[in-house]
Amino acid sequence: MTQESGVLLREWRRRRNLSQLDLAHRAGVSSRHVSFIETGRARPTSAMILRLCDQLAVPLREQNRCLLAAGYAPAHPEHALDAPPMAEVAAAIDAILAAHLPFPALVVDPGWDLVAANDALYALIGEVAPRLVEPPVNVVRLSLDPEGLAPRIVNLPEWRAHLLARLRREHDADHDPRLAALLAELDDGAGEPGTTTPGLLVPLLLRVGDTVLSLLSTTTVFGTPREVTVSELAIEAFYPGDDETRRALLA
Repeated sequence: MTQESGVLLREWRRRRNLSQLDLAHRAGVSSRHVSFIETGRARPTSAMILRLCDQLAVPLREQNRCLLAAGYAPAHPEHALDAPPMAEVAAAIDAILAAHLPFPALVVDPGWDLVAANDALYALIGEVAPRLVEPPVNVVRLSLDPEGLAPRIVNLPEWRAHLLARLRREHDADHDPRLAALLAELDDGAGEPGTTTPGLLVPLLLRVGDTVLSLLSTTTVFGTPREVTVSELAIEAFYPGDDETRRALLA
């Protein structure tokens, strides 16, 4: 088990493009000790595993995996969002989504599956294929599928390229297998030619009836998570990118 834990730590170190010396310097230990941990010649304490994971920005779920591989109990609890210990978090999410009205907002997990959304978001989805709104609803697939929102996204090549680039960055950071599956499904590697929308940000240009809404997206995460589920949630909020969109959403 000790060796398996060392292998996991070595994989994360390599993903972060750090040498053993780099990691040792950051963690305040000798490079020899890091080497011994990675090869299984030394059994790290749970505190040492967490220290190394912290320096490597290892997600909480994967930190628990490293601890279990070394024979220790997980350090970070995990609960379903509707479990009693998560009541305050669930209430905070509901409050954020409600406060964002009349602008659309949603909550996704690391695989971009929909966790919650406000009424403004559901109003924009419109008519899509029933298979795309059967739980679990994947937001990326809903956006880019030809039977989803794609036919109504005016700047689809640009928006598609933006989403896929974000998926690649998030997969590089966390190596979530669901992101790998999404990329394999949606990214043909050919690139997406298209015009670039003027402005400082990439908007989502979504046709709703006779109106084209210009929506700017932001991402919010909980700042000090100590629980696995909370650490993995992201709130995606959209704001009007022009006066016409603001008037339409306020109306």
